[in-house]
Amino acid sequence: MTKNYLFRIGLCLMACLMLPSYVVAKHNHFKVSVYVRAAEVQKMKDTQWLESSWSAISSQLDVDKIYLETHRDLLIVDDATIEKAKKFFLKQGLEVAGGITYTINESNEFETFCYSDPEHRKMVQKIAETTARHFDEFLLDDFFFTSCKSLVEVAAKGNMTWTEYRLQLMNDAAKNLVIGPAKAVNPKVKVIIKYPNWYDHFQGLGFNLEDGPKLFDGIWTGTETRDPASAQHLQNYLSYNIIRYFENLRPGYNGGGWVDAGGIQMSMDRYAEQLHLTAIAKARDVMLFAYHQLLDVALRDELRAPWQGTGTSWNYDEMRAPFVRDGKTVTPTTMARIADITLRKADILVGKLGNPIGIKSYKLFHALGEDFLQNYLGMIGLPMDMYSTFANDQRIILLTEQAAGDMDIMEKMKGQLKSGRDVIITSGLLKAIPEIIAEVCELRCSDLKAMVNDFGRYGQSSRDILIPQVRYQTNDSWEVISAGRPLTGGVSGFPILHKAKYTDAYLYVLTIPDDMGQLYDYPAAALTEIRRVMSQDLDFYLDGPAKVSLFLYDNHTLIVENFNDESVEVKLVCEPEKFRRIKNLEDNMTIEGKLEEYWVGWHKKNATKFAVSLKPHSYMAFSYE
Repeated sequence: MTKNYLFRIGLCLMACLMLPSYVVAKHNHFKVSVYVRAAEVQKMKDTQWLESSWSAISSQLDVDKIYLETHRDLLIVDDATIEKAKKFFLKQGLEVAGGITYTINESNEFETFCYSDPEHRKMVQKIAETTARHFDEFLLDDFFFTSCKSLVEVAAKGNMTWTEYRLQLMNDAAKNLVIGPAKAVNPKVKVIIKYPNWYDHFQGLGFNLEDGPKLFDGIWTGTETRDPASAQHLQNYLSYNIIRYFENLRPGYNGGGWVDAGGIQMSMDRYAEQLHLTAIAKARDVMLFAYHQLLDVALRDELRAPWQGTGTSWNYDEMRAPFVRDGKTVTPTTMARIADITLRKADILVGKLGNPIGIKSYKLFHALGEDFLQNYLGMIGLPMDMYSTFANDQRIILLTEQAAGDMDIMEKMKGQLKSGRDVIITSGLLKAIPEIIAEVCELRCSDLKAMVNDFGRYGQSSRDILIPQVRYQTNDSWEVISAGRPLTGGVSGFPILHKAKYTDAYLYVLTIPDDMGQLYDYPAAALTEIRRVMSQDLDFYLDGPAKVSLFLYDNHTLIVENFNDESVEVKLVCEPEKFRRIKNLEDNMTIEGKLEEYWVGWHKKNATKFAVSLKPHSYMAFSYE
């Protein structure tokens, strides 16, 4: 062994010893990042606050990267403070990037800039240029849109719709006020846009999912679903589904997901679920918003849900218990510890998962109608995979009302059906384009409604459900699932799932209740039949109640997750003896499949079913063979 070789080894060992101790605890399958608002970056001028605040967070949470915001609500952090904070975090062994929030006053209904106002345009450009001088990468937080209706904007809009005008305006702002000026100052800079969670309404305020992912160097994804009863009414499943949708817009350019403390008041589990769903969607990075929340949101008794202590997936008592780190005992104090334990567990699981797969659903750019429906479908156990192109490689494809604006939709549908592959449309799409659908089958969905609660042999709902009436010509097409009030012993019934033959394939119609949340009130057996029909391209479907989701991957792994407040019994169903056993990815326990009978129309068929018991707000992950 030469002296030179030994010298090089010695240098490497010295370098390793000089690194901060927590660098060795980096995550293996995604990064964990923290976003710092401009208000907190400005406070980092105070060395004592900077060091003590970081100590409080880093003692409870392993962080790979930090984003330092330069502007929010007209606060522009001074250059010296930005550089001081940047230098500090680089010394801690973190990657450091910048951030911008283009708001004038968040507390005033998220007041945005007016991008036709000359003075506002100058400020927007100045902020981008300033940020590019400090960072080789910066990210635009949620608010690079406009809700401004000032006299300047009203005049500039002219005869265009607000959607047309704002899409055009924000494309211009992206190219000429942010990206172009930033790269003129720093040619190496990467400019990334973070899109929020309300994707179905983006176009109305200028977010452009058709052009934006190609204009910017990358995108990020808002996976915050918080409390479904709050203003946005987002379903839990969106935290997974939106990552997959944005990844499909421009594969490889979706940087990661973004979760905040919203909804944590429901219980610790609600926060953990959002982080977990972001990770299992195969996000490349999980961003924690934000530095101040990781400091201030305390581990209170109120965050402990009633089901804690029963063996659920996330253990709040463990998260609050003292632990040893770098030889010191640490007593957790804030949500930073929840994030750390949740993401450590997710990191191990994600390493065992392949690429996500699901039922392909066609979502036309800038389309409205049956907004966010796929997230409700995800909550009834239908794995969703949203695309803005029509998939022609599937045995069945889902079309919602948002496909109505495609002038070639019937030709695409006929191509699918003539090749012997099925199409499933919603009652919303049928109502939107009945004359076009009539080329396949003369169906109608009028303004008439029906109140139903009895699904015949598929069971009963505990609540009345208001549905649109799908009408058809007798013997030309057929009801698969019917419902009435009552149906059994009643005098009328209406299709819940309907089918019409066309060449050698079927056009199915799925009836969507007026309140999409009432999909959760459909009886378990009815949901199971819907899942069977829609899962033709998948290895498994679920047999069980609503608010249980199924996540499938291309390496013969899957996750089944319960979002109910009580335990549930479900079965994973596959074709007869296609797979014989499933193995738990966490404890290696196996479950053998059993052959069971079920009805399709008037005929009995067989399937292999695997029984799984799920605790409240818990998941189980399996491989299968």
